[in-house]
Amino acid sequence: MRVGICGAGTMGRGIAVACLQAGLQVLLYDIRSEVLQKASQAIAQLLRTVHERGKLAESPENALQRLRTVTTLAELIGCDLIVEAIVENRSAKQELFRALESLGISPQTIIASNTSSISIAALASVLHHPERCIGLHFFNPAHVMRLVEVVRSARTSEQTLQRALDFVQRLGKTPVVVRDIPGFIVNRVARNYYNEALRIVVEGVAEVAQVDRLLRGAGFPMGPFELMDLIGLDVNLEVTRSIYEQHFYEPRFAPSVLQQQYVDAGLLGRKTGRGFYPYDSNG
Repeated sequence: MRVGICGAGTMGRGIAVACLQAGLQVLLYDIRSEVLQKASQAIAQLLRTVHERGKLAESPENALQRLRTVTTLAELIGCDLIVEAIVENRSAKQELFRALESLGISPQTIIASNTSSISIAALASVLHHPERCIGLHFFNPAHVMRLVEVVRSARTSEQTLQRALDFVQRLGKTPVVVRDIPGFIVNRVARNYYNEALRIVVEGVAEVAQVDRLLRGAGFPMGPFELMDLIGLDVNLEVTRSIYEQHFYEPRFAPSVLQQQYVDAGLLGRKTGRGFYPYDSNG
């Protein structure tokens, strides 16, 4: 099976590693060659790590041979499935979908989106074959987290759904079919985890580290501020804004001014060396 991945950022890299672990051929696309170079290095390191942990049956070098990086979409022709993992912006994703279909890819090629909040039906509306479009929402880090939300729109065919489920299971992950509503299930629930924590800090009820410490003590793997730093404050804010807008500005989903201030200041979390916490070169 040949899988195309559009976007060589954090999620694209993680999905690529998951596919390589499963023995699949991977074509990783990004318009920027320097991003692809960094992605290749990061993927090689991730493969070494999963090999050391006994999660890769072959050598990292052998697995890496099944990865190709490309800077033109035309090289994705012939892929059985293409996963979009670019910026969380409806127009950008729709533009990519139009471009993919204009290449003349087979109607049997599945076009999947890793969106965490945007309606799959809305993304599929620009396609001549909307029945081949589905949501595959992986979670960060994609090569580690077992859950994948499989989002079926009103136009997604039964064949596309079954093939998508087979793909997710081939990766050794757990697919859960969810309805095509903004934010799906996990991110809709998660807005309250982040937003209420932000309100607590804004209102002076507790400090950032205190909130994280208490929630870890309550059994959560990570506190909300640690998690926002890991995801990226800009990415997290964009998801919140997307869900807020698609739910017709329902107050409970409203973004936090505090988070916007951090994003405006370029304090985006681990990837910039500082968010709610400072980080060194090792994260």
